[in-house]
Order: sequence, then C-alpha cells, then structure tokens
Amino acid sequence: MDSTATLYVVGNINVDLIMGTLDHWPQRGTEVMMNHSELRPGGSAGNCALALEAMEVRHRAVANQGDDGLSAWLGSYFPHSVAHWTRYHCETSLTVGVTHSDHERSFLSNLGHIVRLTAEDVLNQLPLRASEGDIVLLCGTFLCLHLYNEYPLLLSELQQRGFITAVDTGWPPQGWTDDVRQQMAQWLPLCDWLLLNEVETLGLMDAEDLNVAATQLAQQLSKRGGCVVKCGAQGAGCWQSQQHITQPAKPVTVVDTIGAGDSFNAGFLTALLHQQDIATALQWGIAVASLAISTQPRRYPDWHQLQLSAQER
Repeated sequence: MDSTATLYVVGNINVDLIMGTLDHWPQRGTEVMMNHSELRPGGSAGNCALALEAMEVRHRAVANQGDDGLSAWLGSYFPHSVAHWTRYHCETSLTVGVTHSDHERSFLSNLGHIVRLTAEDVLNQLPLRASEGDIVLLCGTFLCLHLYNEYPLLLSELQQRGFITAVDTGWPPQGWTDDVRQQMAQWLPLCDWLLLNEVETLGLMDAEDLNVAATQLAQQLSKRGGCVVKCGAQGAGCWQSQQHITQPAKPVTVVDTIGAGDSFNAGFLTALLHQQDIATALQWGIAVASLAISTQPRRYPDWHQLQLSAQER
C-alpha cells in the first residue's frame, strides 16, 4: 500500500438494527418473532468507513454524534475518527432494517443526530488544503437534512481546497421530484464522481434507458470523473465523456444486501486512491460488495484479499 492520499467519508453514521425474515407486515397490536437479528454500526457513511477500516485504507469518517446511551457504543467502532465529531444534545439516529425472503428490505428510521450535521461541522474536520489525491465522499445526502441544503456551498469549498469530490445520494424519501432534480442541478457541476444504483440513476434523470441516463449525468458533472452505476448482480459501469466501461459480477449466495452499494463505494474509491484505472476500480468495488452481501456476520476483505479477489475476476 503505497498511497499517501486519504479518503474522507462524510455523512450518516448511525445504529442499524437488522431483523428478519418478514414477508407479511403484522396486524396492529400483535407480535412477530424474527429468526435473526443483528445490532451494528450502519448508515451509508458508516458502512463505507467500516469496509475501509477492514482493508486498512487511509481514511477518516467525518460525522457528528448524539449524546444518549448509544453514542459511545457507535463511536467505539470508529476510534480514529470519533474524537473529531461534533456532539449534539439529541438521540442517536437509529434505523431498523427488516429483511424479506426475496432479499429486499424495508427501513424504519428516526431523525436523530444525522439531521443536524452541518457544512461547518464537516469543513472543521477536514484539512484546509487537500494533499494530492485526497478524496471526499459525501453520502446519505437526503437523510442529512441540514447538510443537504448546504451542498452547493460545501462542494464549492471542497473544490477550492483541492479535494476530489464524490457523492452517493441514495434514494430521496420524497421521491425524485422536480424540486429534488433542480436542487441537485445546482451542485452536480461541482461533483467529480457520482455513485448511484441503477434505479436511482433512472429516477434522477426521469428516464427508462440506463445508458442514456448515465451519459447525460456524466455530461452534467465536473468532467474530472464520471457517473458510476451499481447494478447489483449484473455488476457495475462507469460513464465518462469519452468512454463507457462495464464490469460483470460473479454469482454469490446473497445473505444481506444492506449496505452493498456503500461497500462498493469503498472498493471503487480505494482503487482511485491508489491510481488504478477505471476497470480495476469497478472490479475492486464489486469484490468488496460481493463479500459483504454474502457473509453474516458481515465481513470485508483485507488488503491482500482485495487484491486476490479482484485478480480472479
């Protein structure tokens, strides 16, 4: 590992309680017993940071925290980052994820600390000047309500400080409305890498053809990166102004798909951190996501496993 660049992961780090399997929502006033449960750190930023920690990638999780009984437990999973987090007098953000037998899932979330994260909180945790190759990934966009409104200001400042910028918005709870698209249009030109899944890409562009939607999105970005689309079992692709590259995924036995895209982000951006080409970056992203979704308790590859798994593809 010869890269001295750092990947800063910014956004929603919260507690996840994963329970399953449920196929029919219970009748009001009744109780249902689940056959498995797992309490773990989560959120888009949290999942990505945990994968980076496992791979021993130079990184920092940039976030905030509440001050209830779960705050210390959550922070203990991010020992290299938690000392920098802004503390708010509020409850910790918690998501209950209910898994279904078709590998889909449903989520119930409170508001908690993540909605209070601000651009000032983020910028105070970052260097005033980026080192060569430093990347900032913004994720959980629509869940970090305060920060979301400050994206134009934040991304502009990140560009001025010399960071490579990447964004994984996730799905907006209000849907892909015209207001959401107009708000994103204000900051897309300040974004180098946009990392979405297939459904999000089509929804953002209000399109039915993935190639058309991703091509149009790539044209709206800064032209320093590209639009990356995660397509689940089909693999992933990257659209840039001059090229379009896809990489397939090998079949795996799926155990838990929660955080699959976040795990992909960790692998993909790690490759960029180490000056790998786009094809290799897609391979690394797929390799990290494939192991994450096929293990329980969840595992991520270490650095050597990542190299081997990517070479086998």
